[in-house]
Amino acid sequence: MKRTAAAVWQGGLKDGKGSISTESGVLKETQYSFGTRFENGVGTNPEELIAAAHAGCFSMAFAAELGKAGITPAAIHTRAAITLEKTDAGFTVTESHLTMTAKIPGAEEAKVRTIAAAAKAGCPISRLLNATVTLDATFEL
Repeated sequence: MKRTAAAVWQGGLKDGKGSISTESGVLKETQYSFGTRFENGVGTNPEELIAAAHAGCFSMAFAAELGKAGITPAAIHTRAAITLEKTDAGFTVTESHLTMTAKIPGAEEAKVRTIAAAAKAGCPISRLLNATVTLDATFEL
């Protein structure tokens, strides 16, 4: 049996505060601290919670990598779609598909794509998931 869910993270590039939208709408337009909300696990099902955490974590990792390169993004919008599969031990995340759009004025696309790949590899949640993590990115440069 598989269960899927998706969540979108906007904002929170430096301060860890942003807006999450999920398919069930439970967290829609809610402003909150990234760490506190996910530690408490309030108001959503497990797959949406994982999707929301992954979208936010990747967005902040990407913004941090851009910052190291001296690039300031105008906006980053990340959607994470999570697939959970039932195993004997419970549910396991088998896939996470990140879809990102970013406005990054004046940057070179090849450099930004390299930075996005580094952010995916460096995102703590991407590393924690024992899953296939794919990234589709569109940039407005």
